[in-house]
Amino acid sequence: MFTISNSSNNGFKMIHLTDSSNKTTVSIVPFCGATLHSFTILHNNELLNIIDHYDSAEDFANNVTAKGFKSCKMSPFACRIKNASYQYKDICYTIEKFLLGNNAIHGLLYDQPFTLINQSADEQQAGITLLHQYRGEEKGYPFHYDCTVTYQLKPNNELLIKTTVINEDVQDIPMQDGWHPYFSFGGKVDDLLLEFQSSEQVIFDEELIPTGELKEYSTYTALKKINTALFDDCFKLNFKTCEPMCVLRDPLKKLQLEIRPDKSYPYLQIYTPPHRQSIAIENLSAPPDSFNNGINLIELKPGEAKDFTTSYTITTLK
Repeated sequence: MFTISNSSNNGFKMIHLTDSSNKTTVSIVPFCGATLHSFTILHNNELLNIIDHYDSAEDFANNVTAKGFKSCKMSPFACRIKNASYQYKDICYTIEKFLLGNNAIHGLLYDQPFTLINQSADEQQAGITLLHQYRGEEKGYPFHYDCTVTYQLKPNNELLIKTTVINEDVQDIPMQDGWHPYFSFGGKVDDLLLEFQSSEQVIFDEELIPTGELKEYSTYTALKKINTALFDDCFKLNFKTCEPMCVLRDPLKKLQLEIRPDKSYPYLQIYTPPHRQSIAIENLSAPPDSFNNGINLIELKPGEAKDFTTSYTITTLK
């Protein structure tokens, strides 16, 4: 049986989706950018949360950017916009909300409140849908749109996350979508195995802006220990290969995370933070700076909607 409950902890008001058959719980903080706070399973008679999260509401408020936008919704753009500026329909816009160096980064909704608009639980699933209505508050993105995020916990430790963006403006709007979760099995990522289905890496310049070129890639197309590898890279997924698109495995705990985006997320961004206690594996609808380079940029007409879906499954290995 699946259930939905609420709690307050360390200033967070959280919604919990629970599979009572195996004690798996997913916790979400709607008011803090609809962030995924935990994905917890019972493993070897202990609860293990694979999501690297913020310690408290105060920690989130003070450090959401400094700690790398952990588990934040990236919308209406993901990763970087070069020099924080772009041109759309012959008009130049400049983003002001947050800059890393000269570049805007990770969108506008990462710290915004979302409202619960739907929930359901039965013997097969527990799910909630959260809504943020963006109405052009940032002058660098003066367009109106709605963003809904649906979390659905399903049997066998599967979490499905669907984002829907709806153009509520009177004109076309540019759009890109992404997620920024950090995953950990409780130790250093150096000891984990990684695999993802890509044969092409996006080439970046020194500011991590795509040059528009791709290069062949094969390093992690089969399970390989991360060791001291450094990632701050973007890869084009190859959906012609077998699922899942990405696997992160802890060989000691005999656990693995399987990531299955649909074709709305054709890019994978991977980042290893300096502390190396977790790894960011980000589903993207387009590579960084798509507002300028136009690669996979989505243009929504008034009233048009677009879905972006991915799923995460925690599997116990024999």
